[in-house]
Amino acid sequence: MARSLSFFVLLLFVLHVSSESTGEVAEQLEGEEFTEELLLRPLPDRKVLSHFHFESKVPPTNSYGHHHRIFPKAIYQLVHKYRIKEMELSFTQGRWNYDSWGGFDPIASSNAKPPGVELWAVFDVPPDQVDASWKNLTHTLSGLFCASINFLESSTAYCAPDWSFSSRSGNLRYGSLPREAVCTENLTPWLKLLPCRDKAGLSLLMDRPSIYNGFYHSQRLHLTSDEFDPVALHGIVLEQTLTIVLQPDALDTRASFSSSRKLQPSWSMSSLFGKMVDGKCALAKSSNVYVQIEGSLVHNMKDTWNNIEGYDGEIAQEVPYEGFGSNSNFKFSIAPDRVMKETNSFHKDGYSVLYGFAINHYHGSKPFDLGFWWNLPVTWSCVKAPLRVSRFLMGSGNEKGAIALSLQSTEWSQSILKAGKNEEKCNLRVDVFQVVPWYIKVYYHTTKIFVDGMPQALEDIIEKMSVSPSEDKVSPGVMELILRLPCDMKSASLTLEFDKGFLHIDEYPPDANQGFDIPSAIISYPDFQTRLQYKEDNASIQSPMVSKMQERRTVLSYTEVLLVPLTTPDFSMPYNVITITCTVFALYFGSLLNALRRRVNEEERLLKSKDKRTGKLQLLLSKFLSKVRGKPWEPPSSTPPSSSSKFISSKVILKILLVAAIAFGWRYYDG
Repeated sequence: MARSLSFFVLLLFVLHVSSESTGEVAEQLEGEEFTEELLLRPLPDRKVLSHFHFESKVPPTNSYGHHHRIFPKAIYQLVHKYRIKEMELSFTQGRWNYDSWGGFDPIASSNAKPPGVELWAVFDVPPDQVDASWKNLTHTLSGLFCASINFLESSTAYCAPDWSFSSRSGNLRYGSLPREAVCTENLTPWLKLLPCRDKAGLSLLMDRPSIYNGFYHSQRLHLTSDEFDPVALHGIVLEQTLTIVLQPDALDTRASFSSSRKLQPSWSMSSLFGKMVDGKCALAKSSNVYVQIEGSLVHNMKDTWNNIEGYDGEIAQEVPYEGFGSNSNFKFSIAPDRVMKETNSFHKDGYSVLYGFAINHYHGSKPFDLGFWWNLPVTWSCVKAPLRVSRFLMGSGNEKGAIALSLQSTEWSQSILKAGKNEEKCNLRVDVFQVVPWYIKVYYHTTKIFVDGMPQALEDIIEKMSVSPSEDKVSPGVMELILRLPCDMKSASLTLEFDKGFLHIDEYPPDANQGFDIPSAIISYPDFQTRLQYKEDNASIQSPMVSKMQERRTVLSYTEVLLVPLTTPDFSMPYNVITITCTVFALYFGSLLNALRRRVNEEERLLKSKDKRTGKLQLLLSKFLSKVRGKPWEPPSSTPPSSSSKFISSKVILKILLVAAIAFGWRYYDG
């Protein structure tokens, strides 16, 4: 009875402890948040933009503790070890097409990255410790993401911008690797930071062949932290995005229109990614899929019925525009859960519309596969950046050259800038940030600016300029400019002359004949702020991705990566030198060994001749010794004595002669 009572008390105690631990875990899970979202957008060039957005949040350590259930431990340790306030790392394959895919929207401004690897970080450490923290961070990220980020540890590969790259200054470091190859080895560690990895939720769509067969692929990791602020409120926020531009496989040709007006390709999630979503991630607070219809597309769909042959004008009045619950131009395979319309658009023609789909109620037996079908042909164009930017090289030969930056105005930037301003004083601000490797010796005093083909005085166009010349094998060259260009210009260009340096043979890469890369320049327009303001039907719905799209962002774009051919030595010459040297040494040592060998043979021949001369003397000595000893004499064997026996016999003869001489002398003096 006592044993059963004690067992019952122990059981109650265990249940009480387990309930308390369950409550603590629940509270801890409530403190951490993870959301997953996917944005799909049809593009004018018959492609589809897919933008994955994952966000993980954890409260400050001073109020939450050091242990986490959802937030990745590796990122938490990274923040605290190197005291990171903000960091962004991107891996990009391909180049964003600003003309066809847009340049004046939050996706293009924040997720259109240069080819290769780009890394920048802000540290909360004293200024004399920033470089050491940066080097340690690059090595840690290199091992974490299986990349060559550790090459950024060299002082020739990173810089410290003053003001143009970011509003944060002082403890900021920036570096890029234009030639870094992006593959699945970089994507797999990135997916391991997600609570469900690629086993459940929207990350299940990340089929490797589908992703890397796209026209553009960029995986990005953005980190913000106020852990080291005494009054921290937000803790650590980790934002992971994956932006892909895909070409749908199947084209819908069911329309009976002329060949010049074909339908846009219809698509579904299974046709784009080869997979369907079996439900949301179990640890995700929300999981949503959005389809965005741009404002210019919405505007053009209103006039589609009037421009198609075979349809009456009465039908055009039946095209729904305000509600967008159903549309005659396109349809969804699944009815949207909510529709959000842009309230204040920067586009003069129309307002964009966002369709939301929740996947909370889908599971393995009922997968989520969103389909988008076009019913009528329609054409539109994305909103471009204020200026069309391109960069190229001038000159020829392997000694000198020039970098040219070309800026061309777009069709709508002038009207926006002149609105509400005096036309005589209207100007467009353009910030230029460019990093040049040390072996490209730029002469910044040769800067020339042309507006509409006419040369301009630098003080009339350049408002502010900061230049950090490169130092051989120590630091790259950094140029930061603020340009004030007239609003009514058609084109402008900026040129810089440079000389090409010489590298040590050990500093050349294996593919040196391919050329050397100059990283992309960053062009930003502080006068232009992009944001998408949506009015949600349900105020309780909180979407981190939609919230990010509604934040004001400065419009920026990246230029091309320049490929500069440098003077490259003949790498076959070391082979020739080694071959000739080995041949000379072989001839020398061969001759030496041959001479030494011949000398040995000559000595052996001389020894044989001496043996013949001393043979009779040895016979006489042997007969004499045999008589002295009283033994019969035996003739020597016919086998030639070896060198060792010859040496021993000569020593014996010398001993005998020495003993005989001593005995003779003793007898002589004694007598």
